[in-house]
Amino acid sequence: MKSSKFQIFLFSTAGVVLVFVALVGLNLIFMPARARVDMTADKLHTLSPGTKQILKRVDSPLELRLYVSQGKDRMPPAMKTYVQSVEDLLSEFRAQTGDNITIKKFDPEPDSEAEDSAKLDGVQGQQLPNGEEFYLGLAVENPPEKVAIPFLTPTREKLLEYDLARAISQVLSTNKPVIGVMSPLQVMGGFNPMMMQMGRQGQTEPWLFVSELKRDFDVQTVAMDVEKIDDKIKVLVVLHPRDITDKAQFAIDQFVLRGGKLIAFVDALCISDTQRQQQPNPMGLNFGTSSSLPKLFKAWGYDFGSQVVADTQFMRELGGRDGRPQLVPGFLFVNATGIDPNDVVTAQVDDVWMPFPGALQGAATAGLKAEPLLFSTKDSQLVDGITAQMNPEKVLQDFKASGVTYNLGVRLSGKFKTAFPEGKPVTAGATNAPPATGDTLKEAAADNVVYVFGDADMLANNFTVRIDQMFRIATPMNANLSLLQNVVEQAAGDASLVGARSRASVRRPFTVVQEMEAAARKSYQAKIEELDKKLVDL
Repeated sequence: MKSSKFQIFLFSTAGVVLVFVALVGLNLIFMPARARVDMTADKLHTLSPGTKQILKRVDSPLELRLYVSQGKDRMPPAMKTYVQSVEDLLSEFRAQTGDNITIKKFDPEPDSEAEDSAKLDGVQGQQLPNGEEFYLGLAVENPPEKVAIPFLTPTREKLLEYDLARAISQVLSTNKPVIGVMSPLQVMGGFNPMMMQMGRQGQTEPWLFVSELKRDFDVQTVAMDVEKIDDKIKVLVVLHPRDITDKAQFAIDQFVLRGGKLIAFVDALCISDTQRQQQPNPMGLNFGTSSSLPKLFKAWGYDFGSQVVADTQFMRELGGRDGRPQLVPGFLFVNATGIDPNDVVTAQVDDVWMPFPGALQGAATAGLKAEPLLFSTKDSQLVDGITAQMNPEKVLQDFKASGVTYNLGVRLSGKFKTAFPEGKPVTAGATNAPPATGDTLKEAAADNVVYVFGDADMLANNFTVRIDQMFRIATPMNANLSLLQNVVEQAAGDASLVGARSRASVRRPFTVVQEMEAAARKSYQAKIEELDKKLVDL
């Protein structure tokens, strides 16, 4: 009887209303606990801490205008999933800011106001094979600041969160830190007489790393013979300082003691230094040049020589002089085995290319702390640079693992002391003049940071990106530029973007497979040496 009464009540008007209210209540109770479990290896669907820090700064309305072509003739089928990923990520951004971000979506049809708006915002369409233009770009505006991402290419999908976070960070920042770039190479672009001799245009574009830095910073040239580095420069990037004078090293020394951040890329064999050879050598090859900061390194407890680090764990087959693939142990493809996974600037870096790098050897002096960021395996050896470049087969034949882990990239921190206790070096021709002490600093007033990397080629375009000749879009081949930007952003004082960077480069190396290949090569090499010895005995 009780059951019959309950069924009558359940299907009555009052019962239906009560069940509805109960369901709504349960939904409200469990909605806040809703969470998406991200099972991907790199947590690709979870906003990183750096992105969240940037979005916390969005305390006023920010407008994001997304331009996406619609329709089967104007959106390639292969792009639909990626477009959805873009929209989902933007929605996560908006939710993180408490709806301070407004997202407006436009379909830039031909000859429409939306297309005019896209062009005014700096968003560019890409022509499809059928003649239609496909738009997928974004404009971020925080008046009076506006930043555009002209085209959100799927080849940068793993950098998508970083690209979006950077655009937002740019419109939130009013003053860009000043970055100085000091190099004898034409990294800033300019006139190159060598290219004229080869029948090409003499004007060269800046290296891509410079163009990338210009998106976030005020980048200025610093002369190789500088006597004082401008106080407005916050971070100094020194790239392949070959033949650097003591006077210029003194300028860098004083810059560091004043609190300026130094990022140095020296090299045991810089094969990108083609300007040094005014006349091609008889073989038509560039043997490369070496560079260092000897006075500064000595004061910090380190030495950087001209020998190259060869590592059988990090080598791959490359095209030889006769076109046939050959293993080159001096060209390092550094994977996660040689990268510090716990440091903020390298935790999300997994693939760094270093052509013929040198090793920073020694130990930090009292008051300084050294933290290796990039390093070789113990299956490594210091070898002659020219031999490593010209005769990699001989390097492998004579190879004997040192059992030493060589530093390829190091961060030094602490209170730096001057490398010039006698004061400013005297100018050439004025040897009888007394040392110029004046207002020179002897020690830093506070802790500071210096980054040193044993390779300069690692920033050259040839070893960092693959450029699409049709769309002129640069796709990273590795994490080299990502690493540089991490370091610069960290040194410039805003670390948020470091945490927003991609957790993996486009290519994920198979570290276990590479270790197995290296072990197999060792075995084969031993067998070859045994057979060679038997042949000699015969």
